Amino acid sequence: MNMLAVLPSEFGYVILTYLYSWIMLAFLAVKVGGARKKYDVKYPTMYSDKEPVFNCIQRAHQNTLEVYPQWLLFQTIAALVYPLSASVLGVIWVTSRFSYALGYYTGDPAKRMNGAYGYIGYLGVIALSISVALQLLGVF
Repeated sequence: MNMLAVLPSEFGYVILTYLYSWIMLAFLAVKVGGARKKYDVKYPTMYSDKEPVFNCIQRAHQNTLEVYPQWLLFQTIAALVYPLSASVLGVIWVTSRFSYALGYYTGDPAKRMNGAYGYIGYLGVIALSISVALQLLGVF
């Protein structure tokens, strides 16, 4: 079966959103690698007892990795029926992770809230996923 015939044509935007999220993850990973060198935090140590800024940089990456699988799942479910809306919501979420990280990188954990607008994207794809489920169940 040809997947291009099954997927909505706008699913290409979703794929581009996934690629954007890969760029975001790579950016966060490179920042952690640089911080490991700068603050001399050797592997496998996850956090430093001496360098709180390193911990903020590491935590921004770790928190993103903690929520990323769920976002991927809901993004994909939502995109099967609402590809354009899911892409817009996905771009909002991915962009917010840059804001979240850049705020955290200041060493002031409260500034991570600069990325709080990402909940629009995250909760949005969850809501669309619920809509898809209810449609499949014939509720509406």
